[in-house]
Amino acid sequence: MTVLKVALYYFFQVVTYLIFGRAMLSWLIRDPRNPIMMVLVSLTEPILGPIRKFLFKYKIGGNMVDFSPLAALLLIQMLMAIVLAVL
Repeated sequence: MTVLKVALYYFFQVVTYLIFGRAMLSWLIRDPRNPIMMVLVSLTEPILGPIRKFLFKYKIGGNMVDFSPLAALLLIQMLMAIVLAVL
């Protein structure tokens, strides 16, 4: 494996863990000023924000359920498979 391929693999894995961690901790930590949640939101919102807007535009999900982390995880896994297969 090339260095670029390994670096991209670990980058995609870290992003996956951050999104998964944000989704799981959002059930437990309800305070938006919590330092852990603030870090996770600042790192994952650039990915989840556009996906959330897209899903809202097509009325997928709703106010009670946010499907953007699930959609982001699926997109990241597909993107990782495509990018790593090409390299």
